[in-house]
Amino acid sequence: MRKILTIDVGGTFTKYAVMMGMRTFKITVHGKTPTIKKNHAEFMEGLADIFNAHDDVEGIGISMPGLIDTDKGICISSEPFKFANGHNIAEELKAMCGVPATVENDANCAALAEIKSGCLTDVKDAFVLVFGTAVGGAFIRNREIYRGAHNCAGEVSFTLKSPVCVMNEKNFYVNDISALAFQKICAKVLNMPPEEITGEMIFDLIDENDDDMLDALYKFAHGVAVKIFNLQMLFDPERFALGGGISERQSFIAAVHDKLNELCEKVPDYLPRPEVVACKYQNDANLFGALYRYLRK
Repeated sequence: MRKILTIDVGGTFTKYAVMMGMRTFKITVHGKTPTIKKNHAEFMEGLADIFNAHDDVEGIGISMPGLIDTDKGICISSEPFKFANGHNIAEELKAMCGVPATVENDANCAALAEIKSGCLTDVKDAFVLVFGTAVGGAFIRNREIYRGAHNCAGEVSFTLKSPVCVMNEKNFYVNDISALAFQKICAKVLNMPPEEITGEMIFDLIDENDDDMLDALYKFAHGVAVKIFNLQMLFDPERFALGGGISERQSFIAAVHDKLNELCEKVPDYLPRPEVVACKYQNDANLFGALYRYLRK
């Protein structure tokens, strides 16, 4: 029985899971801890601490945001973890823990999970969007991750909203369609600090048909639908899979469908309507994808 540790490094929390199995795997230990973002040394020590807390682990699969050269194990560039830029995360972690390690972009991990055993097993071409602190994107071509010439294919967070003010970070789509952006929209509606707003609070109000929260949800879903429609025209995938914690909420998926219907009613009818589903693994997609990347090392 193989035992592999997978770690999903997020902007706020780092989730981890111990996976056990041979041909199929299941989570036997699951947890999370605040993400260490002070400096590279402490960041790496935090990953090693997670490993040291679990016995008999044969290897480590890491999921993290940024441009990742997964073959070499190098973080090329990560906006939330700039201190890691240029570092060989896989080799450093192997030296610290004494077991093999791999590292992969977080959205690519989600895509690997869904194409391997999730909601994309029956398609060849797909696009995965993962909503969190930013928006991760991954394009699957012929059932493989398409990385592009510079390992940045699928980086929808850094597409521009306007041709002006290019250097202004507010001009990136990440500020409109991430889960964090939705949290800020709802905080403004509720006249509360964003850090005091939780997803549970937001969707409890939505489930109660609170008019203000429903308006916020549909405003957010409109931005997501526009991005999906544009990606459909650019890449023409068979299916979109939406991941991250927000994808667990059927009201979010339904709102995106409604907004896509509105858009598609206004465009030529010969254009394809995007097919959108929730990721099977939802908030654990990155963990399972990190496992599959490790198994392919």
